[in-house]
Amino acid sequence: MESEMRSIGEMARDSGLSVSALRFYDRAGVLVPAWVDPVSGYRWYGPEQSEEAVVLARLRRAGMPLADIRLVLAGWNGSDSALVRSLLRAHVRRLERGLSDARGEFSTLRALLDHRENPMAPLHTATARLSSSAPELAAALDAVRFAAATDAELPTLGGMLFDIEGEGLHLVATDRYRMAVAQARTTGHGGPRTQVVVPLPLADAMRALLAGEEPVRLTVDGDRVTLESGDRQAAGQSLGHEFPDYRRLVDIPEGRRAHVDTAAFRQALETGPVRAGETRERDGKPCHLSVLRVAENGSVVVCEDGDDAPDSVAVNRDFLLHALAAGARDELVLELGAPTAPLAVRRLDDEHTFSLLMPVRLDH
Repeated sequence: MESEMRSIGEMARDSGLSVSALRFYDRAGVLVPAWVDPVSGYRWYGPEQSEEAVVLARLRRAGMPLADIRLVLAGWNGSDSALVRSLLRAHVRRLERGLSDARGEFSTLRALLDHRENPMAPLHTATARLSSSAPELAAALDAVRFAAATDAELPTLGGMLFDIEGEGLHLVATDRYRMAVAQARTTGHGGPRTQVVVPLPLADAMRALLAGEEPVRLTVDGDRVTLESGDRQAAGQSLGHEFPDYRRLVDIPEGRRAHVDTAAFRQALETGPVRAGETRERDGKPCHLSVLRVAENGSVVVCEDGDDAPDSVAVNRDFLLHALAAGARDELVLELGAPTAPLAVRRLDDEHTFSLLMPVRLDH
């Protein structure tokens, strides 16, 4: 048997992994030897495991987490190329986001260092100039406005995040119970990633300028944000608060997807059964909850009282109706995960625009 096997030393030499690393991956269940000598405890690997070890070494050098490496190797051995490619793409996107975030942080640190060396100079930690089409920016603002917080006790969320990176402008709003994300294509920005939180009154004033078809210009200069449309402009100070890391928050496991006719589903929600949720502080009235599940035929069912399934998801009905309206499509995709996972409302033709609704726990 040993003549057909490769020793741990040979495997280390051929793969570029150290002997100690191979022992670690054995204990972690990532690359388990084909045979372990019961007397000496020496590890032996099958010829087919050489390729696995090389793949593992490359993935680790690329910084892929062990959990994803397990899935890649499973797909590799099972000839599931689609799974492997999907995991590789996801990791590349994760690395690109990390690099972009690092560049933004270093840009801010350089500005802070310049200000430290010359305190009399103004501190500008963000500068960007870009153009977008008025209809596209208007659509992005409309897609997220409903999710913005209006609670005076949450000043950090009382604005809309403008996240400028490359040729994309991501708009994000959240009130902790729901989050909406949209993207508008832009041109002209070649600098590092820039983020500012625009107060809602200023965001609304910007939206009022976007009635035409002409290009508009957005400028971020330190804490001042300006949108120009022709000879008109809306300008003001950004909020000096840190916005939640939305990219981490929207990175949720995929759930069961179901296509819904927006008008028909809206009617089903408005006329269907509801449960009483927590009492709202602003008016003392309980919110209405809709309990949803995906039927065997792939449709979304609004559950009657007592008709709950283990995988049912309860959400604030008004929030869901707002999300459907903001989706602005005749057909949308609802993505339901575990009962404790957010419900996602997505567009079929635009993966960058979606909303997430936090589920509500039901008292049985």
